[in-house]
Amino acid sequence: MSTKELKQKSEKELQQALENRRHDLWNFRFGVSGSKVRNVKEGMVLRREIARILTILNELRGNRQK
Repeated sequence: MSTKELKQKSEKELQQALENRRHDLWNFRFGVSGSKVRNVKEGMVLRREIARILTILNELRGNRQK
């Protein structure tokens, strides 16, 4: 998901997306340990998406506190 798409979402939607990405990363890690995953680059992509979502959430919370 791109940054532009994420910025258009509400805080509740971002929280749900974060939960989904973390669950996907958890499944990915277990897939790697069981040798079921072929695309190891997926883990890096998931971690970056999680970081993007957290950054946008922190921006929203920062603006709300000011």
